[in-house]
Amino acid sequence: MSPNSAKVVGWRELVELPSLKLVDIPAKIDTGARTSSLHAEVFEEIEREDGRYVRFAVDWGGKKHECEAIHVDVRGITSSNGETQQRYIIKTPLRIGDLEFRAEISLADRSDMKFPMLIGRSALRRRFLVDSGYSWLQTPGLRALKGHKP
Repeated sequence: MSPNSAKVVGWRELVELPSLKLVDIPAKIDTGARTSSLHAEVFEEIEREDGRYVRFAVDWGGKKHECEAIHVDVRGITSSNGETQQRYIIKTPLRIGDLEFRAEISLADRSDMKFPMLIGRSALRRRFLVDSGYSWLQTPGLRALKGHKP
């Protein structure tokens, strides 16, 4: 995708993880982070005939959602404070605006962060350009409600 055909996102967007039935997830767009991250509490690994899964819960806005996803890997991820943490990595469809694609997402404790999800540059690459002066560019209803103009 050329820069002229890429969609534009603001510094924050509402996103979806449709396979996990998670909608309206407040996400910060962060080109400084390689991997996307989702606030989650991991409960257990599950071994099935069709692969390894991880069961976890996500919580934002006072509502807890239990999910299961294919467990791709456990990797060392360096957080914003410079510490490397071992995190579960899942791969699942991610929707930003009307564009849906598979993304790798690390499961992390983001309870001290303002946004339960962070979208890293691997998910953005060749799909989106970031305009840091705007919010909700791929969330039209919210953009209109907040008075933002494209």
